Formats: sequence, C-alpha cells, structure tokens
Amino acid sequence: MKNIKKKISKLLIANRGEIALRIIRACKELGITSVVVHSTADKEGVWVKKADQTIELQGHPVQVYLDYDNIVHVAKTNRCDAIHPGYGFLSESAEFAKACQKNGIIFVGPSPEHIALFGDKIASKEKMKEIGVPVIEGTPTPVHNIEEAQKIAEEIGYPVIIKAAFGGGGRGMRIVETAKSFVLAFDAARSEAEKYFGNGDLFVEKYIKNPRHIEVQIIADKYGNVVHLGERDCSIQRRHQKVIEISPSPRLNAQTRKELYRIAQKAIYRLGYESVGTLEFLVDEEDTIYFIEMNTRIQVEHPVTETITGVDLIQRMIQIAEGDTLHFLQEEIQFRGYAIEFRINAEDPQKEFMPSFGTIGEYLTPGGPGVRLDSGIYSGYAIPPHYDSMVSKLIVWALDWEGVIHKAKRALDEYYIEGIKTNLPLHRAIVEDDDFQKGLFTTAFLDRFADEFALLSTIAPTSNEDTTSFMSRLMQKGLMTIKGDIL
Repeated sequence: MKNIKKKISKLLIANRGEIALRIIRACKELGITSVVVHSTADKEGVWVKKADQTIELQGHPVQVYLDYDNIVHVAKTNRCDAIHPGYGFLSESAEFAKACQKNGIIFVGPSPEHIALFGDKIASKEKMKEIGVPVIEGTPTPVHNIEEAQKIAEEIGYPVIIKAAFGGGGRGMRIVETAKSFVLAFDAARSEAEKYFGNGDLFVEKYIKNPRHIEVQIIADKYGNVVHLGERDCSIQRRHQKVIEISPSPRLNAQTRKELYRIAQKAIYRLGYESVGTLEFLVDEEDTIYFIEMNTRIQVEHPVTETITGVDLIQRMIQIAEGDTLHFLQEEIQFRGYAIEFRINAEDPQKEFMPSFGTIGEYLTPGGPGVRLDSGIYSGYAIPPHYDSMVSKLIVWALDWEGVIHKAKRALDEYYIEGIKTNLPLHRAIVEDDDFQKGLFTTAFLDRFADEFALLSTIAPTSNEDTTSFMSRLMQKGLMTIKGDIL
C-alpha cells in the first residue's frame, strides 16, 4: 500500500449527537470545513446548528444514517475529501469503508480489512491467538448444532457464556451457570442475534467470573509507529453496557498494566493496523489477562483518555487518515491524574431503565476546573425517540483518586435536567458507595449492589421513619436532590 499524503479540506460527518459535535470542533481547529448529514428528526440538533454545512436526508430516521451508498453519493456531490463515521451506525462497516475508497473519499478510520477482521469476533480471536495474545478458551468457529454446543460447554466447564459472533452491546449474549439451563439460553441468544444482527451464528467460551473490564487505547500511523495512551477501566456496566469509564484504572497493579500495554502494542504492530483503536480485555481475580475484542473506531469513552494525556484523538484520527505520522513518541506521552466519564442517559430507572423521551425544560450544566461536558441537548430541545438513549457525557478530572471522587460528587450535584427522566440519580448513588470510592469494582458491581441502587418504586419509609428522615435518606443515597430531582 502506498503512503500518499492528502490534505483534507472538507469532511462529511456520518453521525449525530454529541460525537458529531465533537468532530465538528476538531475540524474547526484543523481548519477543515465540516458537513453534517442529518435526518428530519434531527434538524433541531445542536450539532446541526454548529456545522459549516448541513444536508437533510429524507427517509426513516435511522435508516438514513445506515444508507452508505447515499452518504457516499452526498459526499461526492458536495466535494468532500473525507468521511468520519464517529461511533455506532456505519463506524464498523467494512463495506462503507470500501465504498469510500472506491469513490476516492478518505475514510477516517482503519482499513476495510481490519474492520472486517475485528467485526468477526471468532476470526479476530483466532488471529490474536496466532500472534501470541492470550484469549479465553472457547469455540474457534460458530456453533450451529445445539448438541455440539452442549458438548463443548461440558469440555470447557461451566460457567460458560454464549455470544453472538457478529454482535455487540450485550445483545445475543447469555451466561449459563449449569448444563440444565443451556438449551434455553442457547435458543434465546440465537433468536436475539438473528433479530439484531441478521445473523444467528454463536460461539461458546469460558465465562470469567467477577473480572475487571480493562481496555487499552492505541494509536498507529501508516508507517508502523504505534503508541498506547493508557488504559480505561470499564467494569461498571449494566447488562454488558458501559455506564462509567475511568482512566487510569485505580486498582490495576503496575506489572499487569505494563503487560497489557506490551500485548496491545505488539498486536497492533504485528497486524499493521493504522488509526485509533481499542483492545478490550478481561482481567480476573489472579490478574490473568484475556483478550475479548477490538473496537476499530473512536470509543464513546475517549474523553477520559484525552483528559489525562492531552492528546486530541479525533484530530489525530484525521491527520493519520491524511497520511501524517504520529506527532509524538511513547516516552513523550505524559499521564496526569484521574478522569471519570459518566454516561448520562434519558431513561427511567423506575421503569427498568426504559428510554425517556420528551422536551428538555430547565437545563443546568456543571462546570468549573476539571469538568468537561460533551452534550447533544439544550433547554427546549425535543429528544427524538428513534436513537440511543445517551444524551451527554460528563467527564471530571483531578490529580488524585480522592480528588476526582469529590469532583464527581460536586459536578453530578450541579447537573439538572428537567422534562425527562435520566440516570443521574444512579450515578450519584454510585459515587457515594464505599467500594467505588476505594476503587473496588468488577463487572458485577451494579449487580452486587442492586439493593443499594434500588428503584424508587421499591423504596418506602420504615415504620419508625418520618417523611423528613425518609427524604434525607434518599438524598444521602443520591436518589433525590434539593431541586426535587427524584429518579
């Protein structure tokens, strides 16, 4: 492959919400004209108002973001040099990346071949195993026959996890503790995989109990230069979907951290990967490392890495896509302090976290030193019901772990969103938890502390508790603020 430098002067953003706004800001600082395509439902989006040029796409509010032939056509018609896919939607579509290449448009991301490889969990796992990356024991190819799958589960030993080969976000995934429940779980996982991904292929692997979910951010150029930008702890999850992300991990020992970095850099170099990427691992109670997947795109949680390193990941993605080299060596990366990201979702905890759509009323945002808010909403904005429930990301930073906890409490308390239900009370409860404050959490954290984060509908005053005492208890748990923001 020839390494040709081509300056990007006009970039189309094939995404929406806060990530679209984030890319617009990076473009402005690089002197690049930003073009946003958007659905009719998104015409009042703040990112649409901030872009240099906007193009409304007619059709289904979701499908217009997935029609890559039309998006490429729009890019060509408007003389765009490049397309940035953000995350979600087409960001991990090898076909989209190929269509861009075919039409002479720069795809801001890795090669179609790498996207395709890591989009197939089984193939990527086998490839990583080939180059010496530790993986979890499991099936090397999809299992279609349930009897065969049961036999494999017996050989591996329970508990096992059934996963969709082409899935993500916790869909098509079931944990099976005993042989007795295997058939039901297998059928449910296959049905869900077919529904969400159009492919019912499954694989079976050993389930690691109570691990930490640690990911390593890497960045590589077209010339074989690879650096890591530290790790993020994504252990606090709900139904396999991340809720809070932290960098660096507060309880990862130095030896394990060093080994994670070594594995990640070696793998990326051996693969010849270019652009940003994230290698995700499980680390068990004995600090054994297991590779689980790689994300070939910018991550939702990239701001915590930017916060502790000072590296603008979106700008670096664009510059690498132009054919530029990395602007720094590994030893020049300076890690400073701790950062935490809270995903703020429009969802109702009282109704099993059902999405809560509506019009934003009063909107009071946190600020001050060490506080960053990546948001796609504003007072008077009507959240459309067609998309993911995440509406903003609150990122806090401090020099030490104790300081970032205090910063988080203060910032979360300042954040007020009227008109919709949000998961802010859950975040407030988490930062008050003793184990969280000690950095003691695994992927089972929210399950294990379910009683602490009980829904308001299940909470009632005790027989000897008056109303004032009851409300005080809710406030202490973060389930109520002085503005009356109760769940």
